[in-house]
Amino acid sequence: MASMLFGDDPDPLPLWFKKDAFMDPDFDCDAHISSLRSFVPLEALRGELRSHLAALKNELVELINRDYNDFVSLSTQLVDVDGAVLRMRTPLQELRGKLVTVRDGVDGALLALQDALKRRSEASASREILELLLDTSHVVSKIEKLLLELKENRISNGNLVSGSEGSMDPVDNSGDDPRSRLLERIASEMNRLKFYVARVQDLPFIKTIEKRIQNADASLRENLEKCIKTGLERRDEKVLYHCLRAYAAIDDTAGAEEAFRITIVAPFVSRIFPGNSSKDLVGGGAADKLEEDYKQVEAHIARDCKFMLDIVASENSGLNVFDFLGNSILKEVRSAIVAGKPGALSPGKPAEFLANYKSSLKFLSVVEGYCQSQAAVLALRSQASYAEFVKLWNLPAYFTLRFQEIASSFDQTLTEGLKRCQESDFAFKSSDKLLECLQRCWDENVFVSSLSDKFLKLSLQLISRYARWLSAGMASRSAADTSSWATSASSEDILLLRHDVELLHKKLTGSYLDYALGVLGPTSANLSQKSILSAAQNLLDVVPVLTDVLTDTLADKCVEELKNLKGITTTYRLTIKPLPTHHSHVATNLLQALRAFLQGDHNAYMSDACRLEILNSVAKKVTKNYDQQIRDLVEGLRKTESSLLRFRQARQRTGAGPDANDANISNTDKVCAQLLLDVQEHGRKLDELGVDSSKLPEFQSLWEFVSLQEKPHS
Repeated sequence: MASMLFGDDPDPLPLWFKKDAFMDPDFDCDAHISSLRSFVPLEALRGELRSHLAALKNELVELINRDYNDFVSLSTQLVDVDGAVLRMRTPLQELRGKLVTVRDGVDGALLALQDALKRRSEASASREILELLLDTSHVVSKIEKLLLELKENRISNGNLVSGSEGSMDPVDNSGDDPRSRLLERIASEMNRLKFYVARVQDLPFIKTIEKRIQNADASLRENLEKCIKTGLERRDEKVLYHCLRAYAAIDDTAGAEEAFRITIVAPFVSRIFPGNSSKDLVGGGAADKLEEDYKQVEAHIARDCKFMLDIVASENSGLNVFDFLGNSILKEVRSAIVAGKPGALSPGKPAEFLANYKSSLKFLSVVEGYCQSQAAVLALRSQASYAEFVKLWNLPAYFTLRFQEIASSFDQTLTEGLKRCQESDFAFKSSDKLLECLQRCWDENVFVSSLSDKFLKLSLQLISRYARWLSAGMASRSAADTSSWATSASSEDILLLRHDVELLHKKLTGSYLDYALGVLGPTSANLSQKSILSAAQNLLDVVPVLTDVLTDTLADKCVEELKNLKGITTTYRLTIKPLPTHHSHVATNLLQALRAFLQGDHNAYMSDACRLEILNSVAKKVTKNYDQQIRDLVEGLRKTESSLLRFRQARQRTGAGPDANDANISNTDKVCAQLLLDVQEHGRKLDELGVDSSKLPEFQSLWEFVSLQEKPHS
C-alpha cells in the first residue's frame, strides 16, 4: 500500500514485456521472440522471462497456501474416475451410431433427389427443345400456308377472296393494302421463325427443314419487292407503311432502300446525268459542272422522294432504321457522277473542282435538311454511303496543285530579283507578290475550310520564305557574292526593301490578320492569330539586318573621301605653307554621300524614325573610321618626325650647319592643325544634318585626340 501511495510499481516490468501476450490462444513462442529480439538483447529477454517464471511460481504457491483445504480435498473426491468414464462412453457410442445411420440415410435421399432433379431438368430442356421444334415446324407451315394464300388470293371489289379454307376476313381496303398487310404478317412470322431457328439451329431437324425456310424467305422477299415497287409507283402510303414494317421485321432495310433507289431515284438521276442508269453507268460528254444538276436533283427529291421520307419520319412509326437519304439518294447520285461526269471530280482543274466541291457541300446541306433532328444528321453522316460521297473529292491533291501554283509563282518572282512595282504601295514586285499570294490563300475561289490548317501553314511558309530570301541576300552582299541579287542593289534599293518589310508587317498584323481570322472562323482563331503574329515578327526581325547593310554601304561611300587625307600630308611636305586657317575639302565632302542620300527622291519611303536611325548609324561609323585613320596618320607622321629629328641632331654633332628647313613649326604640327580644323568642320556638318556632335561618343573621342596633337603657336 505504501509503495502504491508513493508511486512505486509493485510489478516493475519493462514496457516492452507484455505478460498478457502469454494468455493469447494464438500465442507463438518463436514469433514472439523474433519480434522482441530486434530491439531487446537476448540476455535481457532471458532474464525477464526467468524473473516472470519465478513470479508465477511464487503466485502458484500463494494460491495453494490460500486455498490449501480445497487443494487437499481434491484428491479425496476423485474416486472411481475410470468407471465413470466407461459408463459415459457407452451411450455416447450408441448416439454416434444412430447419427451415422441418419446421416447415411440423408445422404442417400439427397443423392436420389439430386438425380431426380437432374432428370427433371433434362426432361424440361428436352421438352423445351421439342416445343421449339414443334413451334418452328408450325411457323414454317404457317408461313408456307400464308405464302400460298398470298399467291392464290385475288382482290375483288375491295374484299380479299381466298381459294382455301384459311381465307382471311374481308378487308375494307382497295388496291394492294390487303396484300401488304398479309406480307407484314408473314414477315412477322418469319421474324419469329428466325428467332426459333437461332436457338436450335444445330439440331438435325432444323437441317431437314432448312431448304423450306430458305424458299419461304426468298418467296417473301420477292413478294415484298414487288409490293413495295407497286406502292412506290402508286404513291400508296398505306401499302408502303406495311411493306416497310415487313422489311424492318425481317431486318432487311437494305432491300427496301435498294427498291426505292431503283424505282424512284434512279430514273430521275439518269435523266439529269446523261449516259447514266442505275444498272449500266456510262460516262457522258456533258460539261463538268454540277451546280445545275444538283438543283435538279434537289427539286426531284422534294417532289418524288419526300413522301417516302415523311412516312419514315412519322411519329411512333418505328421506321427510323431506314436511311433512304444516304443509301438510296446519295448512293445513286454518287454512282451517276462517277460514271457520267468523272471530269467534275478531277482536281486537275482547280477552279472547276472547287466550284463542284462547294456545290456538293450545299447539296449535302439540303439533304441533311430532311433529317428530323441533330441525332438523325449525325446518324446520316456516320453512314458509309455519306463517307463515300465525301471521298469523291480528292482534297489533298487539290491542295497540292494550289500549293504549287501559289508557291511557284512567288518563287518565280523572287528569282527575278529586285524589280520595281508600279501602282502599288510596295516598292518591289517581290513584296507585292507576297501579299498577293497570302491573300490568295484565303480567297473564296481557292480556300477550302476542311484544309484550313494546310492553307494557314502555306501562308506562314510564304512569309518565312520571303524573310529568308532577304536575309540570304544581305549575307551574300556582305560576303561579296557577285551571283546574288543583293550585290548589285543600291542604297536606295535597300531602303525601299526596308520600307516594304515594315509595310508588310503593318498589313500582316492589321487588315490581313482580320481577313484571315474571319475566313478561319472562331474555332481556331486564337492559335491562328498567334502563328500569324509570330511570322510577322520574324519578318520584322530582318529590318535591323537591312539597316546595317544600308548604313554600311553609305558609310563606305563616305569613307572613300578619307583617301585624300594623304594629300594633306603631301601638301605640307613638298611645299612651305604657313599654318592652315581653313578646313580642307576632305571635311567638306566627307558626309556628302550621306547628305545626298537623305535628300534623294526616295524620302517618301523613309519615316522620321528611319531617317534618324540611318543618320546616327552612318555618322557613328564614318566618325569612327575617320578617328582611326587620323590616329594612324598622326602616328606615322610622329614616327617620321622623330627619325628626322635624330638625323638632324647627328648632323649637328658632326659640325654640319643647321638645316635650312629647320623651323619652330614642324610639318606635323601644321598637319595636326589642319586636322583640327577639319574635325571642327566635320562636327558642324554633323550638326547641320541633325546629329548632335557633342553627344556622339565617336566624335568626342576624335576631337580629344586632335586637340591634344595641336601645339599652341604665337
